[in-house]
Amino acid sequence: MVFAGKPPNNLGVNNGKLASCPNSPNCVSSQSADATHKIAPLSFTSTPEQAITNLKKIIQSLPRTKIITESKDYLYIEFKSALLGFVDDVEFYLDRNANVIQVRSASRLGQSDLGVNRQRIETIRGKLK
Repeated sequence: MVFAGKPPNNLGVNNGKLASCPNSPNCVSSQSADATHKIAPLSFTSTPEQAITNLKKIIQSLPRTKIITESKDYLYIEFKSALLGFVDDVEFYLDRNANVIQVRSASRLGQSDLGVNRQRIETIRGKLK
């Protein structure tokens, strides 16, 4: 695991917000204001509790995932790349006020992620009902 890097120390929900993306383009966030990092939050038609349960099942079905933190309204997962073991830190926050799941997905190391973080969230969005 040469390219794992150190876990960031700014993760979690703070006043209803996930951490901002860094200036590098290897991060997406549903709470970001700029076009480079902005991605839509995940929507759902089930109850919020069922949505989080479904989300967790989807995540567990994906390869090289490890759930690090889990609470009623929050999931923090490490996704590892197949080839070199790069780690992406991915957070999901059930925003009950907006009735959506806010999301942040960021690479720990490097500049570009070749769109991997955005693609991962869109894949999860496509599976979440």
